[in-house]
Amino acid sequence: MIQNQLFKENRLNLKNVNKILILGIYFQVFCSKWLTNDQIVMGTKCNQLLLYNVSSQKVDNIPILSGPSCEAHHVSDQCGIHALEVNPSKTLMATGAQNSNEIAVYNLPTLDPVCVGENAHLDWVFDLSWLDDQFLVSASRDKSMAIWRVDESLCCPHDFPTYSTIKPLCVKDCVGADKVRALLFNPNYFEIVALSLNAKIHVWDATIFKQVMSQELEIVNENVCLTKTENCSMYAVGSKSHVTLIDPRTLQSISKIDTRKSGPNIRSLSFRGALLTIGTGTGDILFYDVNAGRYIEGNEEGPVDLKCSKCAVTFDESAPLLLASDNSQSDSAVYTHCYDWSGTRLFAAGGPLSAAYKGCYASLWC
Repeated sequence: MIQNQLFKENRLNLKNVNKILILGIYFQVFCSKWLTNDQIVMGTKCNQLLLYNVSSQKVDNIPILSGPSCEAHHVSDQCGIHALEVNPSKTLMATGAQNSNEIAVYNLPTLDPVCVGENAHLDWVFDLSWLDDQFLVSASRDKSMAIWRVDESLCCPHDFPTYSTIKPLCVKDCVGADKVRALLFNPNYFEIVALSLNAKIHVWDATIFKQVMSQELEIVNENVCLTKTENCSMYAVGSKSHVTLIDPRTLQSISKIDTRKSGPNIRSLSFRGALLTIGTGTGDILFYDVNAGRYIEGNEEGPVDLKCSKCAVTFDESAPLLLASDNSQSDSAVYTHCYDWSGTRLFAAGGPLSAAYKGCYASLWC
C-alpha cells in the first residue's frame, strides 16, 4: 500500500466531544494505541482520554482517574497524557492520571478503572513500559524512574469512581539524565532502556531495577522518541533532524538517517518488520526500509511522503507571548502514530508543534 501510494487521509472530528472545552477544540494528541480492530484510544495535552470507534465514528471520553493524595504531591502545571501502554496479555492499559505525576491503570477490554499509582514522581510522567503482565515502569520529567506492581487482586471489577491506590515498589533517579523522555523494555536482555533529553541512553537491569550503564548520543538536539524492532535487535532514536539506529548490545550507532527536510523535529517512531515509520513536527509521515537502507519509493518519482493536512488552532493564553511568533502553528506535528494489527490502517495524531497554540489533529490513513 505504501509503495503504491494507496493510503488516503480520513480526518477524525474531535471538536464537539466535550462541550466544556473552550471553543470545543482539544489540545494536541500525544499518544495512541489500537485496542481492537475497531477501537483506538488516545491521550491529549488537555488531559482527555478518548476512545474512537472506527466503524461508528463515535468518540467517547474515558473517565480520568485521580488519587487521594494531598495537593502538595501534585504538580502545579498539568501537561496532559503522554503515554499509553498495554500489557503483553492485553488485559490492562496503563496511562496518565488526572495529576500529571501519577499513573492510572484500566482493565481491558472494558476500560473499567483498576488503580491510580501515586507518590513516585514530582513532575510529569513522560513514558511507561510493561515488563510483564503485572510489573510496570514509569519515567518522569524529574529524571526519576519507578517500578510498580499491579496485582491480580486489584483487577476485580470496580464501579467508577471506586478503584484502588498503589504505591511504587521502588523509585530511583536516572543518574546522568536530565529529563527522562522515553522508555522501552528489551526482554532479550531483560533490560529497561531510557532516553533522556540531554542526549543520553541509559540501561537498567530489570531484575534488580538498577542502572548499569549510560551512553551519549552523537546527535544532541531534541532526542524525544525511542522505539525498537519487534525482535529487539535494533533501537531507533528520533532527534531534531535525524533518526539514529542503535545496536542494543553496545549502544553504538549503526547508522544515522537524514530526514531529507529542513528541521522537521521527529516526534514519533515505530517499527513494523524492517519498515521504520517516522512522524515529524512538520506533518510529514516518512517510511524507511532499514534492510535496504533507503526510503520507500512510490510509483511517482521520489520517496513516499504522507503529508498531514493542517489543523485548526487557537492561541493558548497561558503560553509565553514570545512563542506566538512561531510561523508553523497550523502544521500538524505527528506526535503519535500506530498501525492496526493487519498493518493496512495507520492512525496518526498530534497538533501544532508550538506550545503557544492549541488544537488537535487526528486521521486514519487507509
